[in-house]
Amino acid sequence: MDSNFSLSVHLPSPTSRPHGASSVSLLEAPCSLRDPEGGVPFSEPVSIRVHTVRGAGGVPLAVYDAGDPYGPALLFVHGFSQSHLAWRRQFHSALSLGFRLVALDLRGHGHSGKPRDAYGDGRLWAEDLHAVITALELERPLLVAWSFGAMVVADYLRHYGQTHVAGVNFVSPMVKTGSEEAFGLLSPDMLALIPGLFDPEDGATLERFVSLLHHQPVSAETRRMVLAYTEMVPAYVREGIGSRSVDNDDVLHQLTIPVLVSQGLEDRMVRPDSGRHVASVVPGAHVSLYPGIGHSPFWEDSRRFNRELAAFAARCW
Repeated sequence: MDSNFSLSVHLPSPTSRPHGASSVSLLEAPCSLRDPEGGVPFSEPVSIRVHTVRGAGGVPLAVYDAGDPYGPALLFVHGFSQSHLAWRRQFHSALSLGFRLVALDLRGHGHSGKPRDAYGDGRLWAEDLHAVITALELERPLLVAWSFGAMVVADYLRHYGQTHVAGVNFVSPMVKTGSEEAFGLLSPDMLALIPGLFDPEDGATLERFVSLLHHQPVSAETRRMVLAYTEMVPAYVREGIGSRSVDNDDVLHQLTIPVLVSQGLEDRMVRPDSGRHVASVVPGAHVSLYPGIGHSPFWEDSRRFNRELAAFAARCW
């Protein structure tokens, strides 16, 4: 876990424990949090509440909860082989003043459980997201889905519908896998890495994978942090995710809730055509294109991303 999230721990009273969560702790981040790229995005202390929620099949899911506990909820769903730490520039920002910010480590990722043979069934991913929403009593959250996280959100929408969701922000989204069309939406650089991503001994491929996450230069500190949580994902998890064959156009076409697509135009992992495809399938979707930005607009241009997310949220509730 990032040291910024683990300086001191205070256990709240049992009455503050969310329904369905097996453990809760409160961790204080320092008020002088330093952004490794330079500057301090938010200088106030940020409290992170850490929960363990039981997902499908009893898999323990690590869930991170910050901001106004009574505010409208933004539920962040990270991408392939990543973790909740990808959203640091959202948690440590002014978004925490007006919203409840929740991010989970997906099954197989970060500090969540990593069972074998539990990644090919979309219902499992859907039940995990449903478990988090239910356990933390999130009322009509806005889902922020990055990359493979868009697949997880689509799984949830397929099995649980859109009634209990305020809107979706698809960020550099992947919404189909396992077909010729799906492979065509991945960049050539990403396609070249796929065999090595499934090899537990191939650390060099993971380093190249991390290099594709950003177009804008990042510091060595950021690169080390991202590589560290990428390496926490076992190769069998990556292979299990890669075995899926799904097309979610039918689900997307039926959406009536507000949808925003945020897409970097210099994405070296998922081609920008993937974001444009989502926008073309979802009725009334809005699109925000980021020139000069890669696969991670929420990190590479976090000020713009946070501002647009807050404005989009105002349309959703």
